Amino acid sequence: MANVFVPHAAQAAEGLDGASMSLLWALPFACILLSIATGPLLFPHLWEHHVGKFAAFWSACVIIPLVIAAGFTPASQAVLHTLILEYIPFILLLLALFVAAGGIYLEGNLRGTPAANALLLLAGTFLASIVGTTGASMILIRPLIRANDDRVYRSHTIIFFIFLVSNIGGSLTPLGDPPLFVGFLKGVDFFWTTTHLFTEMIFVAGIVLFIFVVLDIYLHWKEEHTDHPMDPTPDSPLSLHGSVNFALIGVIIAAILMSAYWKPGITFNLLGIPVEIQNVIRDAIFIIVVFASLKLTKPYCREGNEFGWGPIREVAILFVCIFICLVPVIAILSAGPNGALAPLLALVSNADGSPNNLAYFWLTGGLSSFLDNAPTYLVFFELAGGDPKVLMGPLALTLAAVSTGAVFMGANTYIGNAPNFMVYAIARHMGVPMPSFFHYMLWSGAILLPTFLLCGWIFF
Repeated sequence: MANVFVPHAAQAAEGLDGASMSLLWALPFACILLSIATGPLLFPHLWEHHVGKFAAFWSACVIIPLVIAAGFTPASQAVLHTLILEYIPFILLLLALFVAAGGIYLEGNLRGTPAANALLLLAGTFLASIVGTTGASMILIRPLIRANDDRVYRSHTIIFFIFLVSNIGGSLTPLGDPPLFVGFLKGVDFFWTTTHLFTEMIFVAGIVLFIFVVLDIYLHWKEEHTDHPMDPTPDSPLSLHGSVNFALIGVIIAAILMSAYWKPGITFNLLGIPVEIQNVIRDAIFIIVVFASLKLTKPYCREGNEFGWGPIREVAILFVCIFICLVPVIAILSAGPNGALAPLLALVSNADGSPNNLAYFWLTGGLSSFLDNAPTYLVFFELAGGDPKVLMGPLALTLAAVSTGAVFMGANTYIGNAPNFMVYAIARHMGVPMPSFFHYMLWSGAILLPTFLLCGWIFF
């Protein structure tokens, strides 16, 4: 497939002298990520009511000094370039998927046997690459909890759900996880992840699902010798509602492919930024899908999913700040060995200058465990050169390392990927005794880290 995007962030940084910028320019980016990581856990009430103010403050800490240092025109063009060509398509896709997936309601209840649980996890793992990790998580988490609400041991089921459905399963398409769509916006072909990450995804997901099946069989057998709680949701046949939204998700995919294949060569300027007509049509289709889903979906479908606008509103606010804060960081990275981030460049390079793919895998993954994985992916994408043609060609293994690290290792903590904490909150609300932040990390450390060590050793 032809590249649909050029490396916009690198172009936006051309008017900025990255070589003369110190690491202080990266401080707002680090601070907004630290706020995202700690806010919901340490001061949730303050964070929930003032998230927009946090985002506005850190954005101002970039925009105002940038105007002073570089001048109004270069600074404004750099910021507008990023917002118009990257942020708007990014958030419109997330919005369209969020609304469409939120209208798909799986009614009914299964009995939470090891076989049924494994089937739900397997289905969710592959569904995540179609409707996104957030969409698949929201569709299946409540049916999974209802299926196991008469089990004595059920926390592990939610933990493995976060591992597989909320993270690992989203690695096969740009729709699956925000980092991969960021890559698509940078010029990575739509099906590149499908063909180049399939083996790694099957390997990691297979190991994790096998461990779950063995553990769940053991705990299910152990429960036979204990008293069971009364089942509050008796078994009933499963029925799918709001299936029109699957067709709308197909429209989203078709719109993305259209923008990749159709090149009429028509461009116009929006606030001085060149915008291609196929991308405008694609984004307009995303908006139409949102309104179509809201119109065509029966209200009880969203009520059954406890659909609300809060999550996507928070994502929209935070990511506009993240994209703004990344502008000077990208400029510094574009300076290469002459920039302030040269030590980081050396850390992921071998002695001969070639990329150290294992370092890319672990550094991207390690930061994605505690910071938002989309901007982490973008930083290491740019660190690897930022040229999608090179990264899909001679450096394909490097791009695979960055992609898998960002997607897979978001499962290491509750804050590694947006669906993680959403699933945690829903499970607790529905009465599942979930482990604490650090107790969860004991689970991920025992199960995921050895799996990732094996994955890194074999593939990178």
